Amino acid sequence: MKTIGLILSLVFTSFIATAQQAEEGVTVTVNIENVLNANGKILASLHNSETFLKGEGLDHVAMKSTKGTLTLTFEDVVPGTYAIMVLHDENDNQRMDFEANGMPKENYATTGVMEMYGPPSFDASKFGVSNENLELNIRF
Repeated sequence: MKTIGLILSLVFTSFIATAQQAEEGVTVTVNIENVLNANGKILASLHNSETFLKGEGLDHVAMKSTKGTLTLTFEDVVPGTYAIMVLHDENDNQRMDFEANGMPKENYATTGVMEMYGPPSFDASKFGVSNENLELNIRF
């Protein structure tokens, strides 16, 4: 009888662990290529269609800039459709700076295909997250 109780408790514990893992989501790793210098910080934000270009994203990562390629991660991302926006905030003022003509002064990029002219779109930047960890490359 004790054996049956032990087996049932182990099975129940494994179900709880599996459910918690599914609720926690996955890790999205982002390799940012072609960072031109080590000035300021790299700011990245995870967006869905409702937050893209409209304000704060669902999650944010900031790290000191290094020249070349750097890697950052978003943890516990639940399955869905997202886009990532990245800014090289060279003067560390926590926002994108613009020229007088409206063009950005600082490098930025998104996942997906960047538009040559005009702001990026969610449809061109989106990617899907399933139940497996994901690794993406973004190039400035």
